[in-house]
Amino acid sequence: MAKTTEEVAGEHSATALRACGYFRVSTGRQAEGDLSIPDQRKQVTSFCEARTWTLVTEYVEPGASATDDQRPEFQRMIERATDDDRPFDVIVVHSYSRFFRDSFGLEMYIRKLAKADVRLISVTQELGDDPAQVMMRQVIALFDEYQSRENAKHVLRAMKENALQGYYNGSPLPLGYRAVEVERKGARIKKRVEIDPVEQQLVELIFKLYRHGDGETGPLGTKGLAKWLNSGGHRTRSGARFGVGTVHGILTNRVYIGEMAFNRRSTKTGKAKPASEHIIVEVPPIIDRVEFERVQQTLVARNPKNTAPRVVTGPILLTGLATCGTCGSAMTLRTGTSKTGRVYKYYTCSGAARVGDSMCKGRSIAMDKLDTMVVDRLSDRLFTPDRLSEIVSSLAQRRAEKDAEIGRRIAALEAEAIEAEDKLKRLYRMVEDGVAELDDILRDRIAALRSDRERAQAALDRIRPQIAKDAVSPAMLEKFCLGMRKNIATGEIGFRRTYLRSVIDRVEINDEVIRIIGDKATLEDVIAGKSGVRSFARKWRARRDSNS
Repeated sequence: MAKTTEEVAGEHSATALRACGYFRVSTGRQAEGDLSIPDQRKQVTSFCEARTWTLVTEYVEPGASATDDQRPEFQRMIERATDDDRPFDVIVVHSYSRFFRDSFGLEMYIRKLAKADVRLISVTQELGDDPAQVMMRQVIALFDEYQSRENAKHVLRAMKENALQGYYNGSPLPLGYRAVEVERKGARIKKRVEIDPVEQQLVELIFKLYRHGDGETGPLGTKGLAKWLNSGGHRTRSGARFGVGTVHGILTNRVYIGEMAFNRRSTKTGKAKPASEHIIVEVPPIIDRVEFERVQQTLVARNPKNTAPRVVTGPILLTGLATCGTCGSAMTLRTGTSKTGRVYKYYTCSGAARVGDSMCKGRSIAMDKLDTMVVDRLSDRLFTPDRLSEIVSSLAQRRAEKDAEIGRRIAALEAEAIEAEDKLKRLYRMVEDGVAELDDILRDRIAALRSDRERAQAALDRIRPQIAKDAVSPAMLEKFCLGMRKNIATGEIGFRRTYLRSVIDRVEINDEVIRIIGDKATLEDVIAGKSGVRSFARKWRARRDSNS
């Protein structure tokens, strides 16, 4: 015969029955409804009092799914229940779905508890141990499991539709973005993703450093970039130091070209889903698409499996810059020896050397000749005050717009800091005047306001230095031109390579013309005394007309 809860209590009549309460909700919205933690606690407490059971302890699991056993409080409760000292006799839950929403998992843990002489009892689903009622419990568990999966399916469908409409679904946002409320319907809030102007600067800096370095070291690898960021005091959004994995994740995240992917992985297993199930949400881009793809190519090219490290940091002046104008392959060093024993060095198309003339007819140029031509061309045609002034003048508007955006962010942060300070002063005055007592609630409120004030102040300290202080003056142009002429013509090869890479994207070698291709924004940064790294404006190239 089945044992009712009264019969279970009778078996323990010699001693008071000790009960443990387990309370769980899956979401914050559920916590505010009929299945809230306080409501579960109230019903379990009343249930135990009606049977003169002693509720000796309780375990609370806010915001945890019951489809698996990966729940900290649940595991602590099971471990305690099966201890040798037998701290309680029954575990009381509001319903079996609060304990487990997987039929196999429910039965497995019920049997595990039974071996320790601990029973699982549901307030709303009182069942015994005879075969019929065990079968009924299993049917209830199967229904709970089915309902859970159906709910998950409907929620995912709603989230997919939300993503297709361009709204934010609540996943952690990458560095450089924030979520803003755009619509509110009752308790439902719609959000979209926008650029955070403070963090945007750091994302752009990371891409620039990777491609062209800081003006002193040349291009930085992922490890060198992590070290550079950490040594400069930069931190991730969570306040942690940058690591190789974090940097690589930023450099390869397509969200920075406006493509935020939703539904890429299973939330339960963590396994990647097929690309056909991904939903691309359009967000404002931070990085130019062409520049992003070049970074991806550079990541592949710098992989030690594909390219020897010496190609990235080696002593040859135009390694990594010189390319074949026909097939786009890198021009690499080749040597030859004359009858007299003299060694000649050439830049030669690597595509033709690897594959043969089926890919490219191939071309070679003496290393000294090409190095001299590039250096002289930059010195005579580019590094003059008039030419540089013409190049950087078109960037003034872009800088002004960026500074205005940062200024608006500063104003908002200052308002937040002032508001928090004013509220703190009012609370302090109320305590001093005896209007309010300094209880735990008031202490928590004061701590929260202090945290808001300090957060806003910390953000202000980070953002204020990012506003451009001075425009590029004629004196700065003159100084830059003299310095560049000297530095690219003399000095160690590694030092000269750093300067060239700070302003050159590539050197294309054709039969009749050599093109030097670079970037306007790069020159402005270097001239203004910033790190000699790239920006993302329209390209410049050395002209061949009479005005070049």
